[in-house]
Amino acid sequence: MTTSGRIELMAPAGNFESMQAALDNGCDSIYFGVEQLNMRARATVNFVLDDLPEIARRCNEKNVRTYLTLNTIIYDHDLSIVKTLLTKAKEAGITAVIASDQAVIMTARTMGIEVHISTQLNVTNIETVKFYAMFADTIVLSRELSLRQVKKITDDIEKEQIKGPSGNLVEIEIFGHGALCMAVSGKCYLSLHSHNSSANRGACKQNCRKKYTVIDQESGFEIELDNEYMMSPKDLCTLDFLDQVIDSGIKVLKIEGRGRAADYVATVIKTYREAIDSYYEGTFTKEKIQTWMEALATVYNRGFWSGYYLGQKLGEWSDNPGSNATQKKVYVGKGMHYFPKSSIAEFKIEAYDIKKGDKILITGPSTGAQELILEDFFVNDVTSEKATKGDSCTLKVPFRIRLSDKMYKIVEN
Repeated sequence: MTTSGRIELMAPAGNFESMQAALDNGCDSIYFGVEQLNMRARATVNFVLDDLPEIARRCNEKNVRTYLTLNTIIYDHDLSIVKTLLTKAKEAGITAVIASDQAVIMTARTMGIEVHISTQLNVTNIETVKFYAMFADTIVLSRELSLRQVKKITDDIEKEQIKGPSGNLVEIEIFGHGALCMAVSGKCYLSLHSHNSSANRGACKQNCRKKYTVIDQESGFEIELDNEYMMSPKDLCTLDFLDQVIDSGIKVLKIEGRGRAADYVATVIKTYREAIDSYYEGTFTKEKIQTWMEALATVYNRGFWSGYYLGQKLGEWSDNPGSNATQKKVYVGKGMHYFPKSSIAEFKIEAYDIKKGDKILITGPSTGAQELILEDFFVNDVTSEKATKGDSCTLKVPFRIRLSDKMYKIVEN
């Protein structure tokens, strides 16, 4: 939990771009995977061992906590990797490890590393919380609980004074926004069955996101379905009832999305940051909620629903294989040079035309995800209102750009 007493906003970091976007937009903590043995081992680039000191350095500068996800099924041949990862994480000063396998939990505890219990362990009641409190200071509850059930657990922690190894009351974390799995808290075997690629080892093939038909094998009759994407749930969104989420007594709100782009992380974290702050300031209104929901809809999503928090028994299913975002980004060009004295950035236009008034997104491992509206700019050293493929474009920007940075144009869908 943050030192301000407000709930902790936890951001996904699939790479340095996303991590920087999270830091720039007000997260309190980040979670990330290193190489293998995390539930997004295949869905994102992931960091490597040598990145750990830089992750810790950047986050420490902003007083942001760092959580290493090490929450897959662990086999005997993985144990040496586990010890190496945890040793390097401790040396770098990473705050905690998110774990589900008892081998990881015990190894981390033996090494004096703070442990957070992953949702993969399906904690659904106070007695299970008591058990894991012997090893962990934060516990992520099962995604299938209602807010009423969550509040019962947080009330009992307070009432019974259930403390973790740190000596502080155990903190409860729940998922707040992002992709949901059709399986109970992510325990799916469909990908393993069809492609010998285990979701529980971070290698999900996302079979559930595809279009299916149901056929009666006796008659060959094809059963008509209201929705052919019958295993692909909409994205979770709690922003429109965030006041109820906070009132449930949780301490950490987790945003899902280590496989999503930096602009997604920037928009979602910025929006939830504003909403959380607004709640504590007493300005959480329906009008603001509408504006925030419109902002969330601009980036990748499969439609939104409230999960099981408000008492629903069944999921709501998406109606297409991709995104319902109201905006999309198209690649324009790459960064070539930056002139710090004049704050001028030079870009090589490689794909899409840009013109004055366009909304531009610039991303990079150190830049994160920065949006701006194109105002005055030069093309091949001449003032212009349009740049096309092959042009050298220079413009004033309020931040440093690097050679690795990419420019995108934001367009309406």
